[in-house]
Amino acid sequence: MNQEKSCGAVVYSNNGGELKFLLIRHVNGGHWSFPKGHVEAGETEVQTALREISEEVGLEVELDTGFRRVTSYSPAKGIWKDVVYFAARAKGLALKTQKEEILQAGWFPFAEAKEKITYPNDVKLFQEAVAYVKRHSRA
Repeated sequence: MNQEKSCGAVVYSNNGGELKFLLIRHVNGGHWSFPKGHVEAGETEVQTALREISEEVGLEVELDTGFRRVTSYSPAKGIWKDVVYFAARAKGLALKTQKEEILQAGWFPFAEAKEKITYPNDVKLFQEAVAYVKRHSRA
């Protein structure tokens, strides 16, 4: 079985005391989730997550490695994929999407984001990330 690894983040903004979360709708499959992508040769998990967020939505973020979760699944026969997610605070709100990979992107309050997320394992990850952010965020 082939092993793949990707890294990304649950990206949030705390604008005026209201938490909003970045969701992207992927070209591949049309599902709503978080920015992520394959680890390139020589990259650390952190470097991959930062690069993918920058490439996919043009954001600079402050990555919080205190929140690190791994989701694993088989995207196709003979492939096993691990995706490492961190929490990340956005340094700005303006999005510049990578058209080849992203259909839509936007900032959503918790309830709306939770409804939009396509896969149950991503909803669980999201809820864990939100709980972490609320406990540890300094705004």
